[in-house]
Amino acid sequence: MQELSSVFTLLGMLIFDVRTGVLIALLVLAAVIDVRSFRIPNWLTASGIVFALLYNGLAPASPQQGFLWALLGMGVGLLLTLPLYALKTTGAGDVKLMAMVGAFLGAPAIFSAVAFIFIVGGVTALGFAVFHKVLGRMVANVVAVTQDLALSVTNGVRPAPFATVLSVGKLPYGVNIAIGSAAYLVARQLGFW
Repeated sequence: MQELSSVFTLLGMLIFDVRTGVLIALLVLAAVIDVRSFRIPNWLTASGIVFALLYNGLAPASPQQGFLWALLGMGVGLLLTLPLYALKTTGAGDVKLMAMVGAFLGAPAIFSAVAFIFIVGGVTALGFAVFHKVLGRMVANVVAVTQDLALSVTNGVRPAPFATVLSVGKLPYGVNIAIGSAAYLVARQLGFW
C-alpha cells in the first residue's frame, strides 16, 4: 500500500511541481535531439538554466532553497562533468546539460543524481561495447588512460593527449543524463535514496 501511495505521489509531483515537470520535459527533448544529431543545443540548456535559476529564486520549494542554492547546484553539475570533457569522453553539450540539471536539483542533490547518471552511463557503455563487439578495445582504452593519468600524477606533469586511445564509437550521453536524472528523482520520491 505504501508503494502505491508513493507512485501516486510521484505522478502528482510530475503534474503539480512545475520544476520537476519542466526538468523532465527538457531532459526528454535533450535526449531526443542528442540521439538524432549527437548534439545538445545551447538554447535548450541555456533556457533550462535560466528557468531553474529564476523559478528557484522566485518560488523556492523550501526556505533553504533559492537562487543561490540553484546557482551552486549548477556550478557543481558543471564541475563534476568538466573533467570528462577535458578527457574528451563527453561533449560540451553534456557538461552544460549537467549544469542545467544541477540548477534544477540544487547542490546536495546533484551529487546523487550524478552517481545515478554515471551508473546508467557505465551500463550503457558496456552494452554498447558488447553489442558492437569492441569491448576489448574499450578495456584497452581504459587501461591506457588510467596508466597515462597515473604517470602524469606521479611525475607532476600535465596529462598528454591520449594518442593510444582508439575510439569505439559515439554514444549520445544526453540519453544517460535523462535516464539517470529521472531514476534519481523516482528513487528520491519513493524513499529509496
